Amino acid sequence: MLRPPERLPERDAAIAAMLPHVPFDGWTQRALRQGLADIGAPADDADLLFPGGPVDMVACFCDLADRRMEQAAAELDMTDMRLPRRVRAVIALRLEQNRPHKEAIRRALAVLALRGRAAAAACTARTVDAIWHAAGDTSADFSWYTKRAILASVYTSTLLFWLRDTSDADADTLEFLDRRLAGVGGIGKLRKRAEAAMQRFLPPRFRSA
Repeated sequence: MLRPPERLPERDAAIAAMLPHVPFDGWTQRALRQGLADIGAPADDADLLFPGGPVDMVACFCDLADRRMEQAAAELDMTDMRLPRRVRAVIALRLEQNRPHKEAIRRALAVLALRGRAAAAACTARTVDAIWHAAGDTSADFSWYTKRAILASVYTSTLLFWLRDTSDADADTLEFLDRRLAGVGGIGKLRKRAEAAMQRFLPPRFRSA
């Protein structure tokens, strides 16, 4: 189970309120205090809500984005889609939701790169897990790990491409995502290859027959 950061309505509200200020002031106390002022919350809450500083703020933002994505994905009609197409639909939904916050996300990646690499890995792992769950994957076997490792690579490269994308409705990014998924021969095929490769590193008694 991937443990999320502390979830409180006050933290969610503070993150949502500070987002318009992040492109100008970064993930800082100044942006947080301005956001709190916008919603009429006490400025002193800034010191209490995110004791971990900018990394804590970014982790909370990522977790909030994960939850919003899963809630919206539950409204999508993906009944007739195969799993890779459902994954693609969920990622497209996430990009659409975060389009207004592209600069904030760019700054968030900078914060994690400089101060929170462990937090960056945790955020990516939680997001990928949320994407799989939103797409309807319920696996709990060895493939749980390989599928998430594969999607982490696809999602990360897609996110970096998206940050530079100026096309309408993320059109170029979605084409890039399609190429990434097609380039690995589909998530299912690559998963089998990854599992086969990883089998070589397992003790004999744990290998598949």
